[in-house]
Parts: sequence; C-alpha cells; structure tokens
Amino acid sequence: MAGGRRTDRHFVSTRIWHWVNLIAIIVLFMSGLNISNAHPYLYWGDWGFAPEQAWLEVPRFPGWMTLPGYYSLAKARDWHLLMAFPFAFGLLFMWGAMLWNRHFRRDLATSKREWRWSAIRRDILQHLRFDFTHAGDGKYNFLQKLAYGGVLGILLPGMVLTGLAISPGMEPTLWWLVDILGGRQSARSIHFLFAWALVGFFIVHVALVLLTGPIGHLRSMIVGGDHQPTNPPFAKTDTGESA
Repeated sequence: MAGGRRTDRHFVSTRIWHWVNLIAIIVLFMSGLNISNAHPYLYWGDWGFAPEQAWLEVPRFPGWMTLPGYYSLAKARDWHLLMAFPFAFGLLFMWGAMLWNRHFRRDLATSKREWRWSAIRRDILQHLRFDFTHAGDGKYNFLQKLAYGGVLGILLPGMVLTGLAISPGMEPTLWWLVDILGGRQSARSIHFLFAWALVGFFIVHVALVLLTGPIGHLRSMIVGGDHQPTNPPFAKTDTGESA
C-alpha cells in the first residue's frame, strides 16, 4: 500500500527485507506453480488423490509462469527449498526488527479509536478518492494497517507454517502442526489460498504505488530518502477545496 502525504522514511531493515522478500516470493510462487502442475487437485483433511475427492481442480500453468520454464518436479522443489530459507528467516528478522525499533507499535498497531465504524467509513471514502492522508499517528491509515498487518501477521507466517506441514519427511516431526491445520491436504489447500492472496495484495500494492508517485516510493524504498508525494487525485487541500 502506498503512503500518504506525510513523510515516509523507511528503516534500513525494512528496505533490505522488502527486496529480499520480493525476490524470494517470486521464486517461491513460480516454482510452486510448477509443483502444482504435478498434481493439480486440492483436498481437505488428511488425504486425497482422486479428482472426484477434490474441492478444486487447479488449471495447468504454462512454462512462462513457472520455474523452471518446463515441467520438472525435482528442479521446482530445489528452487522452492532454496528460497524457503531466506523467506522464513527474513520474516523472523523483520519481526524482530519491527519490535526492536518500535516500527510495529508506532506504525502498524491499531487503536480502539480506529476500529470505530465512523473512522473506518472515513478511511474507505478517502481510499475511494485516492486520498491516503490520515490524522492518526504513524505512517499508515487504518486500512493500510489492516493490509500490512494481515500480510505480516497472517499470510507470510501462514505460508511458512503450511509449507513446513506439507514438506516431505516433516510430518513425523511436526505432526502437531499438521493436526492444528486440519491434515496435510488441508495445509496444502491453505498454502495455495494464501499464495494467491499474496498475489492479490501485490497487485493492489503496485497499483497504489503507481497512482501515488512511483519514483518517490522507489527512492524511499531503495535509499531511504524522504517521500512526500503531491496531493493525490480528488484529495482535499487545507482550504477544503478539491486539488
């Protein structure tokens, strides 16, 4: 999600993790699509194999979307495992950094006031006008906090946990995690759904960056420079008039 009119200056830890995590997710996603081609059916519970038992038949993904660019389950798993470590340990590093430098408490944690319907409705209307300014503390408004919190607190950790649960040879050790997730096939289905939820977030994130000054956002995420975009479309000026 793009920032608002206030100054955005990202921590070094945030900038490093952002780009490492982006590379890791792209490789994991593309290799995951290749793995999906090996058995394009999803089930709930502990087991499933026959197409009639599946809740979803996944389409076969073309070579330009997969890694490698041809079907190879062994090589796809190698790529997946290679990026799983920087992805998982990078997330652990990011959470440690956010708690240590108080980025989470200052910019991502929500307050009771922000959960009031009047405040939520105001944020929704502002987003519909492409106005990402807000009067609260920290960099982000309520909807941005929900989006980032959902990704950092649910989707990314969920990808790590479900990935461990469906990893070959891990079930005897992590049987308790498999049970919590409802079975190995349930973990595989959740892994698939979370992966595509991340794709949805990525699309919205890129779209909002393009709408609110991509050069400034890239500069702040690469060198940490201040990003202070001009008034977005349909935003209100200090005099109350449309920009």
